[in-house]
Amino acid sequence: MTRIKRGVAAHKRRKNLLKRAKGFENRRSTNFPLAREALLHADKYAYRDRRNKKRDMRALWLTRMNAALRDNGTTYSKFAGALKKAKVQINRKMLAELSNQAPKAFEKFVKEISK
Repeated sequence: MTRIKRGVAAHKRRKNLLKRAKGFENRRSTNFPLAREALLHADKYAYRDRRNKKRDMRALWLTRMNAALRDNGTTYSKFAGALKKAKVQINRKMLAELSNQAPKAFEKFVKEISK
């Protein structure tokens, strides 16, 4: 049986891993074992934070909307109740964008819903 040399495949694998570790600090970007461990952690955080990002963005929208609503003399909780009662199905992201981009239109919307 002929001898199989794995140098090319191993070099390619290491090169690709080090390419992904570019920008890491110190030996974590140049040393294969350290880079591999750093990437394991980085991938774990990336996976987790893709989910947490959704949570964080919703919290940001609610905070922005609550600030705009307080300027209009109400709170988010009262506004959310009024939205539900009026059977308005507009998402929080769009309401936050409206409050940020077009405060006059948002004010008009709040007054209409709060009746």
